[in-house]
Amino acid sequence: MAAGRFLDVDPALLRLPPSRHQGADPAKLARHLADFGTSVTGMPPLEVTEAADGELVINSGVTRATRVAKFLPGQTVRGEVIDQLPNWKVNKYPTVKDKLP
Repeated sequence: MAAGRFLDVDPALLRLPPSRHQGADPAKLARHLADFGTSVTGMPPLEVTEAADGELVINSGVTRATRVAKFLPGQTVRGEVIDQLPNWKVNKYPTVKDKLP
């Protein structure tokens, strides 16, 4: 396991977990935008699992990742690798970019 490893990642390229395959909740995204705007200052790192071929799946932070990907395209954010599952194939999981509202 690679817990505690931090990476700068493009949130648009992160894979969505099966539980959030539809993407960010629109109401929650609107609240985040109202509360934080397009700022990433003070935003906690996204928690991700590293799967096969280095693909990253979001464990916590789908709404944060979506907000940054939509309103600050190309902006990287901090991600913390909290687990590593090298046999987990996630290439069919949608990315944040695939589900941008």
